[in-house]
Amino acid sequence: MDGFHLANVELQRLGRAGRKGAPDSGAIAVLPSTQLVITEGNYLLHDVGPWAGAARLLDETWYVDIEDTVREQRLVRGHRQFGRSAEAALALVASTDAPNARLIVATKSSADHVLAWS
Repeated sequence: MDGFHLANVELQRLGRAGRKGAPDSGAIAVLPSTQLVITEGNYLLHDVGPWAGAARLLDETWYVDIEDTVREQRLVRGHRQFGRSAEAALALVASTDAPNARLIVATKSSADHVLAWS
C-alpha cells in the first residue's frame, strides 16, 4: 500500500471520491502511548492545511525521488490492475496523481535525506 486513505465510502460522503490521494483524503489515529512510529506518506512534508507541521513531529524525514515517467508508468499499471481501462488509468494519473506529484516534489528540499529511486 502506498499510503493510507479514507475508505471510498467516506470519501464519497465527503465529496472527495474523485480526489483520492489528495492531502485531505487521508487520516489515521496514533495514540499517545505509541512509542515508535515508522511512517510513509506523500504529505508528511506538506506545510499547508491539515498536514502543516507534521514534519516537526518526526525525528527524521526522507524524500524518495523518482523520475516522473517511472512513477506514472507504475501508477497506470496499478490503476489497470484494479480494473480501470488504459484510458481511464491515464486520465486518473493526469487529473489526480500528476498534480499531487507536483505538489509533493515542491517539499523535497525540506527532507532530512533525499533518496534517488529508479
